[in-house]
Amino acid sequence: MTWPLIVSSHSPADTKALAGALASLCRTGDIILLIGDLGAGKTAFAQGFAAALGVEGPVTSPTFALVRQYACSEAAPVDLLIHADVYRTASLPEVVDLALTELVEERAIALIEWGDMAALAVGPDVLEVTIVAPDDPTSESSASKRQISIVGQGAWAGRFREVAQAWAGVNGAMQ
Repeated sequence: MTWPLIVSSHSPADTKALAGALASLCRTGDIILLIGDLGAGKTAFAQGFAAALGVEGPVTSPTFALVRQYACSEAAPVDLLIHADVYRTASLPEVVDLALTELVEERAIALIEWGDMAALAVGPDVLEVTIVAPDDPTSESSASKRQISIVGQGAWAGRFREVAQAWAGVNGAMQ
């Protein structure tokens, strides 16, 4: 098997569980790009990811702050979670000015919401997580169902089996 890895999430709790399983695999310097429309579940993913790293307190989308830093628990594989939201940036130079790649160099990892806008600024070693909500989110049967597709590039390219095994352990997620 190879990228992309596609799973279904049937609730925000599923999305958070999938994110938590991924967080356990992360290493210093990893960058995860979260891609999806408004309301797709990027922040729910970030919350599950942060919780798995032992981040205490609320994790909210840093839409206006652009970047938030969270201390991880001593048991986490990294010391710091960098959570960015580049939705309000107007250009690639503004994203570059956030210095996200420099922030992850020492015992940190980054989650970047609206990651497709940041891809050129962070280099080739990324995991792209694309969350797609149903066309009709008001439909009762699909209100919280999401399709999550991930593709590893650069340093992530050889980690497919590791990610697939972690996500297979999340109840009912694999299609």
